[in-house]
Amino acid sequence: MTSDRTWRKSSYSGGTTDSDCVEVSLAHDALVRDSKNASGDVLAFSAPAWHDLISWLGSR
Repeated sequence: MTSDRTWRKSSYSGGTTDSDCVEVSLAHDALVRDSKNASGDVLAFSAPAWHDLISWLGSR
């Protein structure tokens, strides 16, 4: 369940509780959701896939 996880907002959103942006929860995997619809769908990544995505984004 996603409600028992800790979620962090992107630093590009200003990181305030009233800003809308992407949120991520990192545990044994990575879940990504839209902060405007916190109870909606999430995008799930395995830990290796998340690492590869972040590495690829950092190289751009």
